Amino acid sequence: MSGHRLLPGALALAIALCATPALAQSGYNKPPEPLLGVMHTALPPSAIGDPTNRTLLMVQQAQYPSIKRVAEPYLKLAGVRVEPRTGARHDASNGYGIRACLEGFSLIDIASSKERKIALPAGACPGMPSWSPDGGRFAFNNTVADHVELWVGDVASGRAHRIDGVRLNTILDNDIQWLDGGKTLLVKQIPANRGAAPSRGDAAIAPEIKESLGGKGESSTYEARDTLAGPEDEVLFDYYTTAQLATVDVASGIVTPLGKPAVIAGVDVAPDGHHVLYEALKRPYSYATTWERFAKDSVVLDSVDGSMKPIDSSPVADRVPVGGVPTGPRGFQWRANAPATLVWAEALDGGDWKTSVPNRDKVMMQGAPFTAKPVEVVRTPQRFSGIAWLEQGDSPFVYEYDANKHWMRVTRIDVAAPGSPPKVVWDYSTDEKYKAPGSLVMKRQANGAVVVQEDGGKVYLRGNGSTPQGDRPFLDRYDLASGKTERLFRSSADAYERVGSVLPGGTRFLVAKQSPVDPPNVFMTTLGAAITATDGEAAYANSTTPVTHIADPMPQVRGARKRLVTYKRADGVDLSFTLYTPPGYKEGTRVPAVLYAYPLDYADPSKAGQVSGSQKTFDFLRGYRLLLLAGYAIIDNAAFPIVGDPKSAYDTYIDQLVADARAAVDKAVELGVVDRDRIGVTGHSHGALMTANLLAHTDLFRAGVATSGSYNKTLTPFGFQNERRSLWTTPAVYEQASAFFHADRIKSPLLIMHGMDDANPGTEPIQGPKLFQAIRGLGGTTRLVMLPYEPHWYTAMESNEQEVYEMLTWFDRYVKNAPARQAAK
Repeated sequence: MSGHRLLPGALALAIALCATPALAQSGYNKPPEPLLGVMHTALPPSAIGDPTNRTLLMVQQAQYPSIKRVAEPYLKLAGVRVEPRTGARHDASNGYGIRACLEGFSLIDIASSKERKIALPAGACPGMPSWSPDGGRFAFNNTVADHVELWVGDVASGRAHRIDGVRLNTILDNDIQWLDGGKTLLVKQIPANRGAAPSRGDAAIAPEIKESLGGKGESSTYEARDTLAGPEDEVLFDYYTTAQLATVDVASGIVTPLGKPAVIAGVDVAPDGHHVLYEALKRPYSYATTWERFAKDSVVLDSVDGSMKPIDSSPVADRVPVGGVPTGPRGFQWRANAPATLVWAEALDGGDWKTSVPNRDKVMMQGAPFTAKPVEVVRTPQRFSGIAWLEQGDSPFVYEYDANKHWMRVTRIDVAAPGSPPKVVWDYSTDEKYKAPGSLVMKRQANGAVVVQEDGGKVYLRGNGSTPQGDRPFLDRYDLASGKTERLFRSSADAYERVGSVLPGGTRFLVAKQSPVDPPNVFMTTLGAAITATDGEAAYANSTTPVTHIADPMPQVRGARKRLVTYKRADGVDLSFTLYTPPGYKEGTRVPAVLYAYPLDYADPSKAGQVSGSQKTFDFLRGYRLLLLAGYAIIDNAAFPIVGDPKSAYDTYIDQLVADARAAVDKAVELGVVDRDRIGVTGHSHGALMTANLLAHTDLFRAGVATSGSYNKTLTPFGFQNERRSLWTTPAVYEQASAFFHADRIKSPLLIMHGMDDANPGTEPIQGPKLFQAIRGLGGTTRLVMLPYEPHWYTAMESNEQEVYEMLTWFDRYVKNAPARQAAK
């Protein structure tokens, strides 16, 4: 159970070393209006299109749940957080937030724009819905007081109902999948007669013991998330993750168990609809890593005759090199255009990127009944990272990635002729934004398999369409035979338009459109006549028809303005930021400002300054951006590239941070908007480390706010960000990157905030208090705010209100209303 449960629900605020008037020392606080009102504004719903493009499912989600929801007691078990009361997952599947309860659903008929609300019971806590392949139904889990229910919504009736007798097991995900187009569901449910949960007292009291008896291999610190702590945790993990596979006939509600209960992780149904691949975790469990690295058996179950075929048995993988992969078969998946054929990869370099070999992986294939010898279909010079199948044929797209060079290669191979040379389709730097080819548009077939969408020998690509002026998303059509591409659609320059799905034939597609004054809405776009297009523009005219009609939920923030600003670092690297000015701003007036950034790593300096993002999006003010309503300018998403060979880029980390910051501040001041003497800086996670380091190594900022940071990199000794060398290999790199070791140089006031239940091993909650203690002991000005129950991303309304209150109060005192600095003698 989470270790702070003895604390009351009040906020823990450390003593602040600052001048009066004192900030609040206990309890939750709220920012003033109009900031508070914006925080309480409901977000507009999000649209999820069905696979047939007939219906939109509109999903409503609250901005923030209550602290009561976030404070639900939970167990930490091998990388997942389990709520004993409900038997549900407490954390989000990515481990960084809290599982959200959606607030409701509605259906919109695309042809008529008619909307129908889906009635749900009071207090419902639905999860994200899943469309049936035929677009007639959608399924979702619903968490109630003591279990998780299965619900199905029906498009024809506009109603949703509970499937009685099913208690889902959602802990390791993959709890609901569709079969037979939309008639049957495959679910992971709680085994019958599971009994009461064991208590920790049921297990023998014993010391927690971990050992390492030699053996080569570093493990990333980031794998040690909420690991098992002893035999009692193993018992609890088994209890809460053991699941029974079953099919559910949606019409009748009949539930048919499949196979035997096991600790089932991944589940995937073959295109034939009755072969089911699943992973069964097995002991001995590791205390050093999460369940994803546990030993497991991969099994194919035939849902028709009940037979089971073992495919692979892999040991615990807790010695995987940092940035590497496990040895042996990995990543089993079904061939999407065959009835029941498995595809997987195997490392040829021991799973270690540092090993020099002609090929890193081989890709294998084996068809039902899985008795013949697997066939090797291709070897990849770099790490195999995925395969995309066409609806028919033996020539899929194969993806491989070089993490050191940030390089992607996409080829087409002929699996019917193993060993034949791959045909290179795209070969590019993933840091290259302006010439990126985009991603293949996929579609879900009637059997549930996901394939590349194809029309008459042509496929579709959609991408961000990054330009020096910002993103202008596009839709291209790629001819498989000739390799030629034509541009069907490109976002207009005064809006942000992104294609969601392409209707059969490729002449109509759904587009999500927004602008600085128009909230996101869905439009049906129809291609018109061919036109003469300039470079990069669409080769066809188009017309649009609105499908949704979502109103502006936050009209009070439209007075804020933003612009893209480009400039150069001292060494010539191109940079950019978005400059927001507060409502009512008068051009030529200098105002206080807050800079926000998150450093990113680039292998190629020519790509580091490429602009991404758009100035034409509709803004929902959250977090630090709410300070616009208090008269601050925001220097937002300032480019902070760390450029160089990933094997050594962090040798110059501090120098590059300082150069990035100085260039951004100089440019903001040059524009006549920002007062050089009144600038604050803030960042989250790796950006929080940036914030502390900028206060230590520059005098550019009057104060800083660092949230959920990692300030002592010796506590993540096997790598951080793109740094893969260990502390013992390059101790100087870890020392110079750690703000903790330079706390004596942090003279400007620093507010430190951290979630008390941060599960990210790179930003454990101890990081914040230790930096606070160091600055305090050295006589600096600092304040520490620890938010109860919060993970890496703050979730509760009360916590977010506190964050904005703290940030506003801190920057008002030390930036906006700070006395002028005395000129240096």
